[in-house]
Amino acid sequence: MPARSLWKMAASGAAVVLVAAGCSSDGTEDTETLPNSVVIGIAEPQHLIPSNTTETNGSQVLTSLFYPLVKFDAKNEPVEVAADSITSPDNKVWTVKLKDGFTFSNGEPVIADNYIDAWNYGAYGPNGQGASYFFERIDGYADLQSKDPDGDGPEKAPAPKSKTLRGLKKVDARTFTITLSAPFAGWKSVIGYTAFYPLPKAAFSAPGVIKEGFEEAIIGNGPFKLKGKWEHDSQIQVEKVADFKGAVPKVDAITWKIYQDTQAEYADLVTGNLDVQTQIPIESLGKASSDLGDRFQKSPNSAFAFVGFPTFQKEFAKPEVRRALSMAINRQEMTDQIFQGSQSPATSFVSPVVAGFRPDSCGANCEYNPVKAKQQYVAAGGPSSIEITYNADGGHKAWVDAMCNQIKSSLGVNCTGSAEPKFADMLTKVEKKQPVGLIRLGWIMDYPLMENYLGPLYSTNGSSNYYGYSNPAFDSLVAEGSAAKTNAEAIKKWQQAEDILVQDMPVLPLRFGQNVFGFSEKVDNVTVDLFQRVDIYKIEVATF
Repeated sequence: MPARSLWKMAASGAAVVLVAAGCSSDGTEDTETLPNSVVIGIAEPQHLIPSNTTETNGSQVLTSLFYPLVKFDAKNEPVEVAADSITSPDNKVWTVKLKDGFTFSNGEPVIADNYIDAWNYGAYGPNGQGASYFFERIDGYADLQSKDPDGDGPEKAPAPKSKTLRGLKKVDARTFTITLSAPFAGWKSVIGYTAFYPLPKAAFSAPGVIKEGFEEAIIGNGPFKLKGKWEHDSQIQVEKVADFKGAVPKVDAITWKIYQDTQAEYADLVTGNLDVQTQIPIESLGKASSDLGDRFQKSPNSAFAFVGFPTFQKEFAKPEVRRALSMAINRQEMTDQIFQGSQSPATSFVSPVVAGFRPDSCGANCEYNPVKAKQQYVAAGGPSSIEITYNADGGHKAWVDAMCNQIKSSLGVNCTGSAEPKFADMLTKVEKKQPVGLIRLGWIMDYPLMENYLGPLYSTNGSSNYYGYSNPAFDSLVAEGSAAKTNAEAIKKWQQAEDILVQDMPVLPLRFGQNVFGFSEKVDNVTVDLFQRVDIYKIEVATF
């Protein structure tokens, strides 16, 4: 899902969710102070319905309102939380038993129907849910989809064959089974994602129909409940649920304060009007240590920044041209000078935080070698002019300009950055295959598996494969990994698939991110996880 300054792509067509720049308040608005509470900065969420939430801001808020079936331990292994057990004899039919005693914040008991109804709603194509593709492994998903026969023409898409997933079956009040269309050893990790939260019966005005206004006052099964309603472009306040049966946070309330300007957010952090900023803006990195002292911290995250080649354009159809451009740039110099060491050079196609990552798997094709780059570029007939398109609302101009300067110097060709106002504007052009040149993109994982990078980003039908890359051998290896009996066997196949990317170079890896965050003197035990989210169970109000 997209992060604030990266974005992520996902679903539907994937979701790229963009990491947008921070939104919000102008940094001067007063926020009602709740007892034993904290204030955490976010950007305006796109959505709060779980199956439609594919970016980090909405996902962060949902962590307080919902309790997942599984969470991930220090080794990124899934551990049951709302589920009592999740088992499968064959990696194809999975049985989920729910813990007893959990309720939604309106008092409804959490039962199997709540998961089945929510997932059917998320998977049903006409509902247009951004995270719908997360349900595509469940048997019957295809029958919930339909295709418009004439695109944007006058005809309408026919109704899908079914409104419910054949692979979801209720066993008893607290037990249901999930039958996948093909075995997948990593499925237990997948259902830790936001899209798999349950919805109460109060969410629906009729079977399969979300009640109007539900999203504005959403009801979850988590440790907090909404206080009032979602105050767009201002704040979302949540307060603790009494007698919550799961892990209990240390604070009684959280104000998710919405910003439209990360600099205003930083100013609020420094003056103590905000307790946590999860990404210090680049412009403030140089002074953050002096402003915040040891309250300025870093931690790993799963962000991966890259540039995609429009492989459907003849100028970039040759892997030799793409490999030459990769060797023409100095990743270390860009991270040092532009990002001041807050990110690290990426020389692999998956993040270091997932099992199976291999340092420098890209090898010589990601090493800065301007002499060899120019030789290969000329020999392959690379274009005399390069354009790199990026979204202007994400703070990308500085590094795109630096990258262009490196390309000019290494290859002796023109290079320009081209800004589109918003990420959606850029995607619209890309989806229409308009000639925008190289495409700036980013990804934050949804669940900790190599497959979550390889499948969406590089598979022929990948939800976020905007560059048109297609290699049947790569697709087969990703599928074989997904069908492997164990994650260890899966990783071997996925690494073989990654080796194909090294030669084909459909994207140009640039940087691996990390959380660069700060917090106020008012709070302690602040941690930001691999998904760029504050751990709401650890944070507490400091004692003096």
